[in-house]
Amino acid sequence: MSIDLSLDRIRALQSHLPPYTRPTCHVVGTNGKGSVSAYLTSIFRASAFTTGRFNSPHLISPHDSILLDDEPVSPSLYTSARARVESVDRQNSCRASSFELLTATALYIFEQARVDVVVLEAGMGGRLDATNIVPDSSIVASALTAVDLDHQAFLGSTSAAIAREKAAAARPGRPFILGPQTHAEVEPAVRELVAGIGAALLPAPVVKPRPWDDATDGPREPPALTPRFRPSPQPVEVRLSCFDTPLRALLPLHGQHQLANLGTALGVVEALLAPSAAVPHDFASRIHSQITPESVSRGIRETSWPGRLSFHTISIPVESSRGKSDLLVLADGAHNPASADTLSAYLSSLLSSLDATSMGVREVTVTYILALSHSPPKSPADTLRPLFSLSLPDGLAIKQRTALVRFTSPEGMPWVHPVPPQEMREIVERLCPAVETWASTISNTSTSATDQDLTGTPNPELVQALAWAAEQSANEEGKDSIAVIAGSLYLVADFYRILREQKAS
Repeated sequence: MSIDLSLDRIRALQSHLPPYTRPTCHVVGTNGKGSVSAYLTSIFRASAFTTGRFNSPHLISPHDSILLDDEPVSPSLYTSARARVESVDRQNSCRASSFELLTATALYIFEQARVDVVVLEAGMGGRLDATNIVPDSSIVASALTAVDLDHQAFLGSTSAAIAREKAAAARPGRPFILGPQTHAEVEPAVRELVAGIGAALLPAPVVKPRPWDDATDGPREPPALTPRFRPSPQPVEVRLSCFDTPLRALLPLHGQHQLANLGTALGVVEALLAPSAAVPHDFASRIHSQITPESVSRGIRETSWPGRLSFHTISIPVESSRGKSDLLVLADGAHNPASADTLSAYLSSLLSSLDATSMGVREVTVTYILALSHSPPKSPADTLRPLFSLSLPDGLAIKQRTALVRFTSPEGMPWVHPVPPQEMREIVERLCPAVETWASTISNTSTSATDQDLTGTPNPELVQALAWAAEQSANEEGKDSIAVIAGSLYLVADFYRILREQKAS
């Protein structure tokens, strides 16, 4: 099954559903869309707005991609709304795709709930993305996060072409915030296109790290890769034209790239608070009275975005006499070369901080648990390479292991399938011959998320990989170790299903 990018089907579908009127912030880009939408939602909520948020792909189940006040809608609400949308689709022969039906369901739920503001994350595109069906009158601001090579078969073969496709979601007379970019050709391409649309291109403000202040930030725990380890938030500072003094905050999402994502989100806030902002009158008056430096700082601190450099502890049965081993897991949805670079940079920084702050730490084990999506022309080797190129100080010895598995096929996306573990093994052994590798030998099945939800059986390959990682960790008791689940957000979703089952039992 192929992807047919067009707004014709969802336009027809929306014409038979209640008009969509919610004030909406539209977020497009390659990497960082979810983080930006999470920051914005948290800031709005801390400022006493009711919110709707749509993210894709979903993490565990389709309904968790639609959030009201930062909580996934209930399965019953989702099922009821989806049934209404599908009924309209059938009655009018719209033939909407699965993603279009999901998008229409989200918009229907937000409209019925009459939320104050919606934060809408685009799928892989912009111009022809289903989320771009929202009318100009409802869009209060748009933002473009980092653009990189991904989905070239649908969006274009160069970063400039992809940027133009995504930036085409800009709306006349509305602010369009341009987040920091790594490719020089992106900004001029976006600037030309946005000017042609008649939108106002605004650069994202620069968020800078600042020193930790014990007096205002509280005590800071030293880093240590124990099973219960959780890194401290990042202290940051930024100047916004809408506030008289620099904004200081603690950034809970990890990695230097989050400074850019936060800057993009704050660019939206800054644009909405500008005297010339073209937003509905009642929404504008509330923005100016409710969004304050204190509410923005609190919203940043309370932001949560699972599956993106997220730390967890999971207990795994092992053959040792202790019965179970607690495993420290870093889960990240890095799935392309750019996001793999970001993950590699974060790991390098984290491990280097261990060496700098604890003279006894010299040997660290990193166990990667990886699955990749088959997505030509994106190369598995290009995504894997950064993970085996960590930049570490001379005094730190690192041992790397790799477990290679398949992910559970996401519901409603039959075109998505994983790279076979044995194929990945050959690539890993070429990239890093010294790495200890375990590859799943379970015969390939067509298990989907729907099958899994019905049976309650987690991904057996991931279960085996976690057991292998925990056994190795238990055999090296006393040494610092961390398991890193990455390569696909679908694999991260499998991990969260295992956590959910463990918590339920």
